[in-house]
Order: sequence, then structure tokens, then C-alpha cells
Amino acid sequence: MAASVVEITYAHTKNRSLNRLNVKLFADGADRTGILALAENPLIQGITTNPSLLRKAGVTDYESFARDMMRRVKTKPVSWEVCADDFQGMVRQARKIASWGKNVYVKIPVTTTEGVGTYPVIQELSHAGIKVNVTAILTTDQVRRTAKCLDPNIPAVISVFAGRIADAGLDPKPVMHAAKQALRELPHAELLWASVREVWNLFEAEASGCHIVTVPHEILHKALRTVGADLNDVSLDTVRMFARDAAMAGYAL
Repeated sequence: MAASVVEITYAHTKNRSLNRLNVKLFADGADRTGILALAENPLIQGITTNPSLLRKAGVTDYESFARDMMRRVKTKPVSWEVCADDFQGMVRQARKIASWGKNVYVKIPVTTTEGVGTYPVIQELSHAGIKVNVTAILTTDQVRRTAKCLDPNIPAVISVFAGRIADAGLDPKPVMHAAKQALRELPHAELLWASVREVWNLFEAEASGCHIVTVPHEILHKALRTVGADLNDVSLDTVRMFARDAAMAGYAL
């Protein structure tokens, strides 16, 4: 009898391993201890963060925190975002951030808070030799317009927020495939799958041809613990958790 789809899928997942992925894993977060620990992990090839994560982590002095991290993370790429909302301010801050280390990428949001495209900023910085990470991209048009601004000789990252595309009820994979095509003439530009929601997104990112997937710390820790797990063992652990919690709560019927 032929194996069922479930059996085939189960057998396939048992053979999965993070160290077999071709897509590069970046850690996304602002927890100091977590950043330093993950930066030491050979599976993690880069670090990203953003102002929202930094604020949530209680960081009050952005520059001091960032410089401290850069003294400790010297080889893997690290992305720090500008805070300005005007073109002149973005350029000024980007030049300052770029001076923090040779492995720094400067995150530039694809628009201002008024929805004005930041393409002139992206072009000025890229052609000045600054490595940019263009962030908050959700459409293929934004990818194409960004691609036209990049110096083909300078490394860059294009961060497409696949998770937010999925949140809108749309499949992000076609956007990623189109983005990969838009970047085909830029040998130093890398496509990044952002806003990961679950471990499975890591494998979706690889299947979509992305160069990088940036993963929140908590999902990374889950992936490091669970990828390749035997689903029968996971089932048993789940049953035991339910039973343990019922007993601890003293439930009786």
C-alpha cells in the first residue's frame, strides 16, 4: 500500500535539520544576553534588531547599547536602524551608524511615516559605499524600486516582511519569487524573509530562494530544540503536559 501524505510528510520532517539549511539564519531581537549567546552559535550568521524591539527590551540609550554590541560582535553582519523620519536626518544617522563597524548594515525603512518612498536616501547611501538593509518592504513594486537604487558593487539586504503579508491573508511566496527576479542583476544584494511567525517559515524561506531568514530569539530557541523531533515523542510530551497541568490545578469532575 502506498504511503499516505501524512506518513510521507512525517518521514520528511524527521530528516530535517537546521544545519542542512542553505538559507542563512539571522537572529532578530534586542535582548543583550540573547544577542551575545546567539552570535556565538555557528548556526547563526547575522544579527538584526529594530527600534520597537529595543524599546520592548528596555534599551534607553540606543547608541551606547549598539556600540557595546559592536565591540563584542565583530565579524557577523549586524543591522541597526535609523530613527529619523526625514531624508537628511536618515542620511546623517546612516553615516554615523555605518561608522560603528565594518560589519554594520544600516536599516532604512522603505518609506517615511507619511508614506513617501525613501529611494533617494537608499541610492545616496548605497552609492556612497554604505551597506543598507532596506526594511518594512511588503510589495514587489517596493522591491523593484529599491533594486534600481542599489550600487551593484555594494552589499545590501532587502527585507521583505513575509509574515505581515501572510497576516493580510496572502501567500508571501509569490512576492519572494518576484523579488528574487528583481535582484538578479545585483550580485551583492541579498533577499531576506522577515517577520517570521513559526519555525516552518524557515523552511518556506529556503524554498522561496531567499538568502536570509531573520528569526525572533524565541522562535530560534524553539527551532534549535524541536526541528527534527520525532512527532510521536512530541505527541506524548503534549499529553503529559495536559495531564500535569490538570493535576497541578486540582481539577476533578
